[in-house]
Amino acid sequence: MAAPRKDNVKELILNTTEKLLETQKLTEITFAQIASGAGISKGTLYYHYKNKNDLLFDLTDKYLKQQWDDFIAWTEDPSKDTSLHRLVQYVLERDVANVGMRLHFFYDAMLGNEDIRTKLMKRYADFAELISNKIKERNPKLPAEYITWLILLASDGLFIHKTLNNEYIDTDKFIKYSGQYVKQIMSLVDTV
Repeated sequence: MAAPRKDNVKELILNTTEKLLETQKLTEITFAQIASGAGISKGTLYYHYKNKNDLLFDLTDKYLKQQWDDFIAWTEDPSKDTSLHRLVQYVLERDVANVGMRLHFFYDAMLGNEDIRTKLMKRYADFAELISNKIKERNPKLPAEYITWLILLASDGLFIHKTLNNEYIDTDKFIKYSGQYVKQIMSLVDTV
């Protein structure tokens, strides 16, 4: 008798790989581990993913799509305060909260995985354009592209220091203060 068919096999594979990535680098994870953790055969795994690069692509897409969808939903929710200072805090909080997966994307990209680097840079450009447009909606006088990249660079720096467990920086306090400073700057800009 054949084993029962599993629905959403790709989702099982991605979730299993994500769980394994909490304690291992992608290069250390074997397809046998993934198949075993997902409760599928290696043949089934190879049917969906020919190599780990393809797996990392789908994980990257899943992670970045969720981040994109969450940002859109948040900025378009009329019950939320989405003013510029809150937007800055939101982006920093979300990016720092999702350190784990980002680390794997950066790691592979920096070690020469050109496909992942290209995909990541494209997503950065798309996300930067989205944030920039949201800033322009809130205040068209501001240098939106500059502010966007300032936010993204701060986010990456915080993510690195959180990953390093830097005891000299309180990332939550830094994010809170960043929002407060932007609010103060905006009150000055509005009076000019």
